[in-house]
Amino acid sequence: MSWSFLLTSLIVVASPGTGVLYTLAAALTRGSRASIAAVFGCTLGIVPHMLAAMLGLAAVLHTSALAFAVLKYCGVAYLLYMAWQALREQGALAVDTRLDGRSSRRVVVTGVLINILNPKLSIFFLAFLPQFIAADEGHPLARMLELSAAFMAMTFAVFVLYGLFAASVRDRIVSRPRVMTWLRRSFAAGFAALGARLALAER
Repeated sequence: MSWSFLLTSLIVVASPGTGVLYTLAAALTRGSRASIAAVFGCTLGIVPHMLAAMLGLAAVLHTSALAFAVLKYCGVAYLLYMAWQALREQGALAVDTRLDGRSSRRVVVTGVLINILNPKLSIFFLAFLPQFIAADEGHPLARMLELSAAFMAMTFAVFVLYGLFAASVRDRIVSRPRVMTWLRRSFAAGFAALGARLALAER
């Protein structure tokens, strides 16, 4: 596995996006356990895109304007829904000191949906990973699986760091209602901005 692949993947993973934003929101509103659940969900949401690339379905998204648009606007709608939820005091990102099994599953499912509904991830796997597979590779699918697993492991590790850092300053934030109000507005604006960026995305 080349250093260029690892460095490029790190840049892609660490760049702020929907997964990072959701992990930070979960950490600040529900604590470190919720941030880990969010990270797990976001990482799990990569799997369908990896499988799509391996099965050639990602090529359909790349070549079919309709397929890309359908998935894209589903993603846009979900991000706008997340923006609305962020604004609500009793919404999905409401401050909660408890994280039971049901709410933990909800955090995971939301993380999965955030990444599944991002068509750019499938195209990333289609266009990015093959660049690091040699033309004479005897087992290209196995190699792609190895690179994908490394990318997912890096995603998990980097997002955990984001989440634990946010959780470490959580107590200083949730005790200040005015700060929480602006925080909710900031997350709502962030989700809305990412939705707008996705809406303008091309194949």
